[in-house]
Amino acid sequence: MSEAPHRYTAEVADQIELRWQRRWDEEGTFRAANPVGALSDGRSAAELGEKMYIMDMFPYPSGAGLHVGHPLGYIATDVIARHQRMLGKNVLYTMGYDAFGLPAEQYAVQTGTHPRVTTESNVANMRRQLHRLGLSHDSRRSLATTDREFVQWTQWIFLRIFDSWYDPTAENADGIIGRARPIAELREELRAGTVDPFALAQRQSIILPEAWAGRTAAEVPTASDAEIAQLADAFRLAYISETPVNWCPGLGTVLANEEVTNDGRSERGNFPVFTRRLRQWNMRITAYSDRLIDDLDRVDWPESVRSMQRNWIGRSHGAEVTFPLAGVEDATFDVFTTRADTLFGATFTVLSPEHPLLEDASALPAAWPEGTKDTWTGGAASPREAVTAYQERAASLGAEERTADDREKTGVFTGWFAVNPMDGREIPVFTADYVLTGYGTGAIMAVPAEDERDFAFADRFELPVIRTVRPPEDFTGGAWTGEGEKINSASAELDLDGLDKDEAKARATAFAEEKGFGRARTTYRLRDWLFSRQRYWGEPFPVVYDPADPETPIPLPASMLPVDLPEVEDFSPKTFDPYDKDTEPQTPLSRATDWVEVELDLGEGPKRYLRETNTMPQWAGSSWYQMRYIDPTDTEHLVRPENEEYWLGPREAGGTGGVDLYVGGVEHAVLHLLYARFWHKVLFDRGDVTSQEPFHRLFNQGYIQAFAYTDSRGVHVPAEEVVAEADGTFTYQGEQVTQEYGKMGKSLKNAVAPDDMYEEYGADTLRVYEMSMGPLDLSRPWETRAVVGSQRFLQRLWRLAVSEETGELIASDAEPEPATLKTVHRTIEGVTRDMAQMQFNTAIAKLIELVNHLTKTSGENGAPRAALEPLVLMVSPFAPHLAEELWQRLGHEESLVRAPYPVADPELAKAEAVTCVVQIKGKVRHKVEVDPEIGEAELEALVMAEGRVQQLLEGQTVRKVIVKAPRVVNIVV
Repeated sequence: MSEAPHRYTAEVADQIELRWQRRWDEEGTFRAANPVGALSDGRSAAELGEKMYIMDMFPYPSGAGLHVGHPLGYIATDVIARHQRMLGKNVLYTMGYDAFGLPAEQYAVQTGTHPRVTTESNVANMRRQLHRLGLSHDSRRSLATTDREFVQWTQWIFLRIFDSWYDPTAENADGIIGRARPIAELREELRAGTVDPFALAQRQSIILPEAWAGRTAAEVPTASDAEIAQLADAFRLAYISETPVNWCPGLGTVLANEEVTNDGRSERGNFPVFTRRLRQWNMRITAYSDRLIDDLDRVDWPESVRSMQRNWIGRSHGAEVTFPLAGVEDATFDVFTTRADTLFGATFTVLSPEHPLLEDASALPAAWPEGTKDTWTGGAASPREAVTAYQERAASLGAEERTADDREKTGVFTGWFAVNPMDGREIPVFTADYVLTGYGTGAIMAVPAEDERDFAFADRFELPVIRTVRPPEDFTGGAWTGEGEKINSASAELDLDGLDKDEAKARATAFAEEKGFGRARTTYRLRDWLFSRQRYWGEPFPVVYDPADPETPIPLPASMLPVDLPEVEDFSPKTFDPYDKDTEPQTPLSRATDWVEVELDLGEGPKRYLRETNTMPQWAGSSWYQMRYIDPTDTEHLVRPENEEYWLGPREAGGTGGVDLYVGGVEHAVLHLLYARFWHKVLFDRGDVTSQEPFHRLFNQGYIQAFAYTDSRGVHVPAEEVVAEADGTFTYQGEQVTQEYGKMGKSLKNAVAPDDMYEEYGADTLRVYEMSMGPLDLSRPWETRAVVGSQRFLQRLWRLAVSEETGELIASDAEPEPATLKTVHRTIEGVTRDMAQMQFNTAIAKLIELVNHLTKTSGENGAPRAALEPLVLMVSPFAPHLAEELWQRLGHEESLVRAPYPVADPELAKAEAVTCVVQIKGKVRHKVEVDPEIGEAELEALVMAEGRVQQLLEGQTVRKVIVKAPRVVNIVV
């Protein structure tokens, strides 16, 4: 028999943890009540009291399961949730699964296993792992994006967005100008003549149907109903267009810009990505650009994330200038510039290879014009041949590769010249792949004297350089991008010479507007959200098409939702050459003809329709799941208004509302967070929610990193099988390997499974270790051997209450010694402060100090109950199972989950004295013990009266005394 049969071991921890997890499940301990509906307990919002809504970012249920790096954020949110419940708040805290996506489908392509089978198995495994960790989730609210009910409401939101247009002049419920409105209201306004669709389209960069080319706003009210409907459709927030997209044959789908790496490959799978023009669904997120930027100032987010979103949206104020093509009738192109004052220095223009003017090669000159330089032709016999060949090369490159700063700029002359509208000069028009159609107008004016990229292009192609900003006298050449007065910027009608930048910009823009060749404009880097995927495992679009009019989508009524995926046997694209850019996308759904061709009665009697054969991207479900957590069982509402207002509504006038705390990785700073904000704002505008932002406070946790090892080939080997040799080297199966450091994960083969930690130490030890490793927002190294330190802390806590010999409670009912009582209350004060600031590592350090103090002062007789009980309560958010066990053994029948958190007695928590350091000439020369609450004036008087200080200052003149009570007095002599 062991010397300590009742010691807190991994086996004992396992028994305690499983027992308490069963009890929590049986009693519904972590359930949060709604004001109304199926999850209400009958209390009103006022009776429920203050709420706290805490969320983790949606995890994807990987087949590999969790490693110990994954739960870092989950443990942290659980600590907060448990602490907030003890503060008396109604806490909504649960977990869902972002279960659509490419990994399950790629596995299905390889093995034939249905993605649902793989996904549900992965979800079940992840639920088991998280449950074993003791996370205090309200299991009634858990969901997966693949759940039929969830899909129904995802499709409903899509239809809501499809039914909306953005009115930049309308006031929303919060007094902000600009909001989404029903498309029926746009039809009414078009019929009444109260909206100018041409001005609105120009403002929102919307291309109107060809049937409306050349028509005027005065003709709109008299148009037919079909024409009015067609015109209104062009303004929908969800729309179909044929645009340049990132086509990835290896994945069989198109990708958003954010899903393509810097070297032009897919983020998922590392396949090459090509530019193609395809007919795709888009969402007009660009209509919300200003609100998405401006409202960043209203949320409590890390400034780094806000900066990333601002930069991604990329708002720029400037002018759009029209350049006519010399000698080509009615041919013009627009460029956007933030520096209209530099038009005098524009010496060439550049079109993207996908620019509409270059779509028809026959429109280009048949021969090179006089004066064409050899460097301009690319070795081709004619502009048509040169441009066509260049377009083919550009199509094989990704956007990031084309625009990389360190890449040598290429291009060819189109054979055209454009007229500089500022002074009438004819300047050559090139096409170059560093200009993208998806950004700005797809054309630029080049001012090589003031732009380094333009200067490099001009230098290579032997183009002139005209300076319009005076460089400093010591300038050595090249592009001058700094400030300076205007030079070489005058014509018969406009003289900018001698002006500074701001005044010159204003005058140049006003002149362009006066002459009709330019207009003030704000542009954005943000592009509309590409919302189609040519895959199987995603939400089907709730639209159909009339075979007689296959271009116009027809929304299905809500009563026909959800549209379920059909059962198919082949999940792969029909053609699947990852390196063939000409591979045509053919989705698995398009081959399910019994599903595609459907008979429906949409109000005109039974008719044959065709379903949409693309699916929504994985981002759809994660854009709104914060709302479904609130009402996951409601079949009649997206979310009940009373419940949404309680959990998400603004707490104060002018607030945005949203989830109180959202925790996740910074890698989602742009994609998920931007998309979720857009969906939420549309729903706010349409009156479906009272909150303007989905997430009020955002916190980015760091990562757990671990050592990884590579062999002589540079291939990673399993870290757990590497042997550390006595000479400091490392070997794997007898071969020396190289140690490196990186984010824990499958790719580096350095993952440690939490299941192993549960078995060897218990879940509470793992929780304490991860929270004690360092500040939550910083990455930290994993060291399995260090986990035992957290286990020993919990073992010492156990021994303060339980005899390791008999297993009986040994806590004392005696009054604690005054010193112990003060230590307890100082710990309460410090831990309370740390918990409020999410400084869990320092909170645990203070708890360890208290346990050590009680261990020294109590010996083998157990700690005083008056000290032990607040200690157990403070430990409970970190080690909830052990805390529950000790709480019960201390005689409490009820769970401590909602027991009041300890409150420090200010008198007992107050330090008796602190050491004040006295500095003279910046060096510590004396110390004095003072009252911790001493004022600055009193402290200065006390220090200056000290005999030793007077001796040190003898013969010197005191210039200043800097007091930082109660710790420092700095005397300047």
